[in-house]
Amino acid sequence: MTGSKYTLHESSERDQLDSLRRLIAALMPANRFYAQRLAHAGLDKGPTSLAHFASAMPLTTKRQLVEDQANYPPFGSNLSYPLDQYTRLSKTSGTTGPGIRWLDTPQSWSWLLDNWARVYQAAGVTASDRLYFAFSFGPHLGFWTAFESAMRLGCLCISGGGASSIARLHEILNDAATVLCCTPSYALHLAEVAKREGLSLSRSSVRLLIVAGEPGGSVPALRECISSAWNGALVFDHHGMTEVGPVSYQCPKRPGVLHVIRSSYIAEIIDPSDTSPCGRVLAPGESGELVLTTLGRFGSPVLRYRTGDRVRLGAAPICVCGTTDQSLIGGVLDRVDDMVIVRGVNLHPAALEQGIRAVAGIVEYRVIVSKISGLDELLVEIEPDPDYPDPLALAVHLESWLRLTFSLRIPVRPVEPGSLPRFSMKAARWVFQEPNHPF
Repeated sequence: MTGSKYTLHESSERDQLDSLRRLIAALMPANRFYAQRLAHAGLDKGPTSLAHFASAMPLTTKRQLVEDQANYPPFGSNLSYPLDQYTRLSKTSGTTGPGIRWLDTPQSWSWLLDNWARVYQAAGVTASDRLYFAFSFGPHLGFWTAFESAMRLGCLCISGGGASSIARLHEILNDAATVLCCTPSYALHLAEVAKREGLSLSRSSVRLLIVAGEPGGSVPALRECISSAWNGALVFDHHGMTEVGPVSYQCPKRPGVLHVIRSSYIAEIIDPSDTSPCGRVLAPGESGELVLTTLGRFGSPVLRYRTGDRVRLGAAPICVCGTTDQSLIGGVLDRVDDMVIVRGVNLHPAALEQGIRAVAGIVEYRVIVSKISGLDELLVEIEPDPDYPDPLALAVHLESWLRLTFSLRIPVRPVEPGSLPRFSMKAARWVFQEPNHPF
């Protein structure tokens, strides 16, 4: 900023602090969930700095939100306005516990659409694009906000809700969709179905896939698999949650890096093992749990919300692409509670997936976890391509790669083509068995 005494990074932090103070001022009169917490933390008049906010404001957990809705049914007390001002109801998926109902006012909903518009802008989506949404359009926030934001941008929006995978493929091809929005897993599944049905994706007009809903869009091997299956289309990662909205977009200059929209969110990385009420904030470069504060969702905000996502915050305040939006190196790595310890080795699902996707000939996989004599043990099941000549040799090859990479012997078992489950929503490839259950 020419002529300013502040650097671009410092100005961004001052803007965040101003937005945070406006949010707190809006919450104090009527938001029962946060007004008491803010007053108890001495923040009812607003923090003096972002560091003051992080050190004084206790973390918000999903359990607290679930308990609040149980105590104040059906919508809880995290509402800043009278109920008749809310026009949208969304629900979390409930994959990590009971689902949460989430209400939005028209103003908060518009803020969510603005964040999606930032994602589309970074991805290079324009009004001339035709977007195909391969979702079921249930109660989850992401589908609807993505669709409505694209409509507001002027795009032709095509809903795949309720259609089969084959029907969706025909619609994508026949309607000349240029952008496909889906999960990483479903992008691969659609390509697999196309191959099985004799539908050539070489005649597809899809130039861009925006993937979200699960970690993986920033995993290099998985990105390459998706791009290759879709005739070289660009794979663009993004992530968000019903509780917070659309959070991040892929760096235009560095695939595999996500940027958190700084004007809309305060992002912190904390040590997930720390049990103090405010948590221990980690330095850039360290891996930890992403904590978010929504700056513009006045109707139903979250302050210092523990997302459960494990990320690594970039060290540089300004990215090579020119933004001051915070960088998450490697995107969302996985969930903080997903790590397993196998014979003393910390093993994260994303690291294992990177290796599996790098081995040609594997269509799908599943990891079975069983606790044998108190210790976690793994078995990897792989589904080879139907045309692969020697599935046993493929399993041996992957076993060797796992041994070299992780210094672990992890057995690999090939299964019949088509026998493993496919996912259009969040993939659940890790199966946890009862203790001492044989593989």
